[in-house]
Amino acid sequence: MFLGQYQHNLDSKGRMIVPSRFRDSLEGVVYLTQGFDQNLRLLPEAAFNAIYQQVAAMNTTDPTARRLRRLIFSTAQQVEVDGNGRILIPKYLRDIANLDSGVVIVGVGEAIEIWSPEAWEVENNLLQDAEANTQRFAALDV
Repeated sequence: MFLGQYQHNLDSKGRMIVPSRFRDSLEGVVYLTQGFDQNLRLLPEAAFNAIYQQVAAMNTTDPTARRLRRLIFSTAQQVEVDGNGRILIPKYLRDIANLDSGVVIVGVGEAIEIWSPEAWEVENNLLQDAEANTQRFAALDV
């Protein structure tokens, strides 16, 4: 399970250090793909395969299902955590998430989100609004 927030930098080649607390859960095949909020999602193979199974089972005649399939799979990239605990974020994915030098790495349970510091600040400010959260999450029965 991925929890917490970490700030790191990208090196000149676009590599990011994965927080050491996350590395054990990222052994083997890892997938990086576009998120839903101008961010990226890093998933272990089991979590990515679960999403794949759900999306692959959707009706391909449904235009929304086709768009979801394109969003996730056309931007997906198999990545590897190197011996120094880094992953290479391809340029096209850095561009999607507006990643320049700094990144915020956020654990969200089954996945890791990678945000630009500016986008994360906006999102985090939304999350700090207690009154809005009461309205936003009331129907989720948490």
